[in-house]
Amino acid sequence: MRTGELRTVSIESILSESRDVWTIRYADGRRALPGQFVMVWVPGVNEVPMSLSYLGKMKGFTFRTVGKTTSVLSLMHSGDRIGVRGIFGNSFAAEEGRVLVAGGGTGIASVVTAVEEFSRDHTVDAAIGAKSADELFFTERIEDAAAETVVTTDDGSAGEKGLVTQAVERMMDKRRYGTLIACGPEKMLYRIAKMAHEKGVEARISVERYMKCGFGICDACSIDGHLACVDGPVFDANVLLSTSDFGRYRLTPSGRRVSI
Repeated sequence: MRTGELRTVSIESILSESRDVWTIRYADGRRALPGQFVMVWVPGVNEVPMSLSYLGKMKGFTFRTVGKTTSVLSLMHSGDRIGVRGIFGNSFAAEEGRVLVAGGGTGIASVVTAVEEFSRDHTVDAAIGAKSADELFFTERIEDAAAETVVTTDDGSAGEKGLVTQAVERMMDKRRYGTLIACGPEKMLYRIAKMAHEKGVEARISVERYMKCGFGICDACSIDGHLACVDGPVFDANVLLSTSDFGRYRLTPSGRRVSI
């Protein structure tokens, strides 16, 4: 069992990406792959999982301020120190053929590295979406790496008006893809997984579940017995569709099963 040695790192930079979304960069030479994550400890507050949005020697994670821990993180400055454990979890993979990457909301932070890494050996298309223009981020990074990028917003303030799932469906109707990669709100992921299954496309889905430990001991991130931290966070879509929880239920921090 790999618990990951806690190491303290100095924040090299902190950047506001969009409304309430921030990226923290720090030096770390450990090898990481698209879709993997670290556990970030904020001294005196809490430890939270963060998907890596930068993979090189100057790593980074991107987050939205949704609670006390992320709010404190957003107020930090260059030179402040945080704790990091990991790299944890499995990673995205791409089969032969064209790749379609979909990101919704903060899920964009989890898939941006897949667009950049897989575009080296594959033709990659991307669909990203948010509620409004001021919630979009990493658009330029994705457009620079992808062959085609479709941007959607619920209110039409940027790109196409509509849902990212609508863009994904249209793109899958237009072209044959070997792999579909996605991260975002679970209702969105459920619809994308169903589409991929119906079209016979291999789909790799990164799920966002509450994690306490990051190495499989607390059971807080269980999806019908599959642990997001060690069995995931990237799953084959058919595995997720075979569960009764995916797209329907999640566990609260206290372990109570509630509707999504």
